Amino acid sequence: MYGMLYESVQHYIQEEYGIETWKKICQIVDCKHNTFKTHQIYPDKLMPDIAAALSACTGESFDFCMNFFGKCFVRFFSNFGYDKMIRSTGRYFCDFLQSIDNIHLQMRFTYPKMKSPSMQLTNMDDNGAVILYRSGRTGMSKYLIGQMTEVAKEFYGLEMTAYVIESQNDISGGTAGPIKLSDGPLTVIVKYRLDFDNRDYMAKRVNIVAHPTQLMMPHVDLNVFLELFPFTIVLNHDMKITLAGEKIIETWILHNPGVNPKSFIGTHVMDVFKCRRPKDTKIDWTTILQMRTVLFEMELIRTGHNRAAYDKALTMDYENLDELSLNEAQTMALAKADEFEKEQVKEQAEAAASKEEIDPATGQRRPSVGLRSILLKGQMFYIKDVDSLIFLCSPLIENLDELHSIGLYLNDLNPHGLSRELVMAGWQHCSKLEIMFEKEEQRSDELEKSLELADSWKRQGDELLYSMIPRPIAERMRMGQEHVCQSFEEVSVIFIEVMNIYDSGSTNVQEAMQAVNTLNKVFSALDEEIISPFVYKVETVGMVYMAVSGAPDINPLHAQHACDLALRVIKKVKAHNLPDVAIRVGINSGPVVAGVVGMKVPRYCLFGDTVNTASRMESSCDPWKIQLSNYTAMKVREVGYKVEARGFVKVKGKGDMETYWLLEGPE
Repeated sequence: MYGMLYESVQHYIQEEYGIETWKKICQIVDCKHNTFKTHQIYPDKLMPDIAAALSACTGESFDFCMNFFGKCFVRFFSNFGYDKMIRSTGRYFCDFLQSIDNIHLQMRFTYPKMKSPSMQLTNMDDNGAVILYRSGRTGMSKYLIGQMTEVAKEFYGLEMTAYVIESQNDISGGTAGPIKLSDGPLTVIVKYRLDFDNRDYMAKRVNIVAHPTQLMMPHVDLNVFLELFPFTIVLNHDMKITLAGEKIIETWILHNPGVNPKSFIGTHVMDVFKCRRPKDTKIDWTTILQMRTVLFEMELIRTGHNRAAYDKALTMDYENLDELSLNEAQTMALAKADEFEKEQVKEQAEAAASKEEIDPATGQRRPSVGLRSILLKGQMFYIKDVDSLIFLCSPLIENLDELHSIGLYLNDLNPHGLSRELVMAGWQHCSKLEIMFEKEEQRSDELEKSLELADSWKRQGDELLYSMIPRPIAERMRMGQEHVCQSFEEVSVIFIEVMNIYDSGSTNVQEAMQAVNTLNKVFSALDEEIISPFVYKVETVGMVYMAVSGAPDINPLHAQHACDLALRVIKKVKAHNLPDVAIRVGINSGPVVAGVVGMKVPRYCLFGDTVNTASRMESSCDPWKIQLSNYTAMKVREVGYKVEARGFVKVKGKGDMETYWLLEGPE
């Protein structure tokens, strides 16, 4: 499914329900895409997943959400100018319903990987119409209702209601009635009833009376008709070919050597053609009568090209197979087959000679030469005078290279149409279009790389910001909130000092550099032991490392987590075996005030007497020891931590304080 559908969903969810709702939906469906690219393919299942997530967030039903997405798409594609295409289909809503498949057919040039559904108008009356929907995707039936409702309202000023009459294989809708499948059990088939005011269309298009002068017009001989349109076949009620144009018979013989040329007439159309578009359509009289406004693409089935097949075609005694003689078209086709057989021998010799040639552009062997299948595009018309269907079509050819690859020439195309001019124009502009397309592809790749690089820079910037400021605080600042001071009733502050690293009286540069490297090793080891959100690293000042538990994320077990960190870092630094290096740790618990300070290099800082006391616990501590204040020691002793009374210690600014050594954690 192309990204434009998801772009419309993202835009209108953010507009109707807010950006926070969209972020929540992305978390629910595990969507990694910040934005969707219009021409990129995304998983089909993402659409119903987003609808289910929106339903969970808003309380609306799943069907309502899918209907809403369909309406969003119609509103959104007007930004691309596709509303003009919809308005150009006809004056009435039924004109649009009859042209949906043709619109999809034209859009495949812009979106070549589009898996479009097929829709046919099966019935019309003054109060609305009935359409039949076929698709390879499940769960999109309510999405289509939203699209139809919005198109009727925005482009035709009609209030329309739609409901499902019958459905099959549609997971979200279930089965409401029996419909016989034409192809494979995975095809979703849904029949809708659309209720709207259709009186104007019925009066001017359906219930119209023919003018008397039209009734007086003479009948046209079908042979004359087939001369004017050489790529035409006539079908009876059994969908068998009763007549065909000269060029189509000639092409069929050319592509099917070894087959009786007279067998083309009287053959079922699906025995010699494959219906490419509309897909999954049952080819019978009733169905085709309801699809007279739909463009069909039929691919000629061919048996292949080989020497034995041509020899068989040229030596076969057709006169003894049937009493009828070959007509002029079949005779010409056999002559052309003989001519092509000679060309084929020459091409095979050239292919054999170039078999080992390597294409310098691709580095691969050049492919062998051969005919391509011919694709015929046109409409099915019902001719009342002969009670037959006529497939009025032309070969689908883009340029001279393709013309030659299917075994045709310019004089084989209809002289009265634009087929020849279009082929010539395609040949002239093909190289220019290829160059332009390559440039656009290159620009698209460069833009995609730039977006990926921008995302990478953004992630790096976020990581750097979150290393300086706690994530919740940074998010609030991004939303424009002022720097907020926050008070915490109780946290545990940890100070860790690295000792014996550098002699302050030394003037040796090498010793100073060694001291920096050693300090970096110790602080890096301490960083590895910080487990967010239980403990947050506040800052490092000189040889001192400061951390806190209980802020900015409130944590009732702050004292235990602070002591666990202290025990881990003592063990970790000892394991490094750094000569003469030692650390000491001080911990105190109590209330603090925290906030972001500064504009140039903002920092998250803690303030209060609790911080000062924790600093004094560290400065009065012995190497490789963990000193706790009396309050912190009492808190952790209750939960099983082993502490030992140190006695009273004289603390600057505090006088004598009773402190404790932390020995080990609970068993």
